[in-house]
Amino acid sequence: SKRSEIMKKVRSKNNKSTELKLIQIFKENNIHGWRRNYKVKVHSDFVFLNKKIAIFVDGCFWHGHNFRNTKPKENQEYWDKKRERNMKHDKEITEYFENRGWTVIRIRECELKNINRQIVYEKLKLLQ
Repeated sequence: SKRSEIMKKVRSKNNKSTELKLIQIFKENNIHGWRRNYKVKVHSDFVFLNKKIAIFVDGCFWHGHNFRNTKPKENQEYWDKKRERNMKHDKEITEYFENRGWTVIRIRECELKNINRQIVYEKLKLLQ
């Protein structure tokens, strides 16, 4: 319960390392017109207002992608529930945008690694 109290107070603000990697990819591919942390009712990492595209950069662990198959040894039930809530929330946010005519692109943290970069390029084709 103590850990739950602490974690409730933690609020992610600008996943800088992953977002900066994506910004670098935008620059390398001459992709312009994005806004970061644009204030819409539901917060996305990047938006392209003129194309109605919202991009989310999701951390693999927090958003249920078992890229490295890592799981905490302690308090596993808590973390499983936390990840389930995050995945449910991701689905709701995606539906929110899509119901308003937006395209949602979700990029996983592991896809930003050089070895997986082609996956990101494929997802970003809509922007070129």
